[in-house]
Parts: sequence; structure tokens; C-alpha cells
Amino acid sequence: MAGSANLNVMMKTARKVGRALLKDFTEVEQLQVSAKGPGDFVSRADKRAEETIRTELMAARPSYGFLGEEGTMIEGEDPTRRWIVDPLDGTTNFLHGLPHWAVSIGLEHKGQIVAGVIYDPVKDEMFYAEKGMGAWLNESRLRVSARHKMIECIFATGLPFGGRADLPETLKDLARVLPACAGVRRFGSAALDLAYVAAGRYDGFWERRLNSWDMAAGLVIVREAGGFVEPLREGGDILTDGEVICGNEAIFPAFAKAIRGA
Repeated sequence: MAGSANLNVMMKTARKVGRALLKDFTEVEQLQVSAKGPGDFVSRADKRAEETIRTELMAARPSYGFLGEEGTMIEGEDPTRRWIVDPLDGTTNFLHGLPHWAVSIGLEHKGQIVAGVIYDPVKDEMFYAEKGMGAWLNESRLRVSARHKMIECIFATGLPFGGRADLPETLKDLARVLPACAGVRRFGSAALDLAYVAAGRYDGFWERRLNSWDMAAGLVIVREAGGFVEPLREGGDILTDGEVICGNEAIFPAFAKAIRGA
């Protein structure tokens, strides 16, 4: 599918950064066994990836704003458009030599995400979408799954770690969802969780306490693949609240009911 000029810039940038991160990832696997460990190395790789993305995108669209996971925030001359970027979503996986992480680039226009790219360099999978143009994985059109029985569905989420306050809520979610479904997965990259819902690999996804850069690209990809995307609390705002629930149309009401405890 031939995308817009913006989408092409996003994809080219994601590929370039992905190649560099893949090299770093190979190094991390070596560093696992060293006394120093890979921690500092990974945070440098992450920062370098964000710098590359910023340089590439700002060169292509100098007037756009920029919001990055590493804390980079640039007010653009054009206040209606900005890039929302996670240079390495799944840092903990990367750090541990787990091959499940991605580069995520979203484009926001007047408060709406209008294009998104999620690139998984290890598997060479490029998920992308533009508003009104459908969602794609490499050359194939994406559709959310068609499952409509909760007991046949698998869902993805993130689990709170390191003493985060939302653990009790998440445990309640799991207590309601686990008995009703075929399984819940926690793969450690919200961007790829969303991409996998779009691809029909997961039937739904929910999570609390996300940042806008974890979700921006994925939201448009799920919607363009025919998925339902809502704030976790009805009437909330996904990017501001950092909470989301999504799934295919058939399963969404039952899934949302289980998660919301209604």
C-alpha cells in the first residue's frame, strides 16, 4: 500500500532506528554475561534511538512538534501537528535479551492520532495505518479477529511492577477475566499488544497507567483494522488518562463489562 508522504517518512525512520537497535540488541545479549551488565548500555541505546528519530522527523517536517519517551518535548511552529514517539517500547525485554520490543511513531493532528507506525525489527514486522486508509502489516491488510465467544479469546495486558499503586485494580481485572477466557498474555510491550489486536493475534487488550507514546501509534492501527477502542473509564480520555481497552466489535461488550466490573 502506498501511504502518504508523512507515513513514508515515519516508516523510513522506524526502519533506520530499528536497524541500529537490532545491532545494540545483539550487544545486549553479549553484555548479559558481563560483570557490568547491560543497564547503562540500554539507556544509551534508547536515548540515541530517540535522537535519531527526532533528527529524521524534524528534518522532514521542521514545523511539527515532538513528544518523546526520553523526555524530549518540542513545541512546533505548527501547533496542530506533533509526533508522539517511543523509540524503544519494551525496554525491559530488550534489557533481558527478550526479542519482543518495537519502535513506535504516532502523528497527532488537532488532538487526534491520524497515522501510526510500530516496527518490530527482530521479526521485521512493520505495522502501520493512516486514518481512513486501513491498517497493514508489511504488505498485508490487517483485520481484528472475528472471535465472539469470550472463552475462545485471548487478551493482553500489562502487569504493575515495582510497587505501583494500580496492582489491586489489575488483580481484580484478572479475577474477572481469567475464568471467562482462553488466556491472558503479558508480553511487555504495549505498542506490540495493540498491533497484535489489530492483527487478530489477540482478541483484546487493556491497561492502566500508560503514557501517550506507548499508545499513540497503536490506537490508530487498531481502529483502522476494525477494532473498538475506548477509555477504560467511560467518558475518559485515553491519551490523557493513560488507560485503554480495545477489542473486536463482537467481543468488546462482554470484554469491557468484565474489565469494568459492571
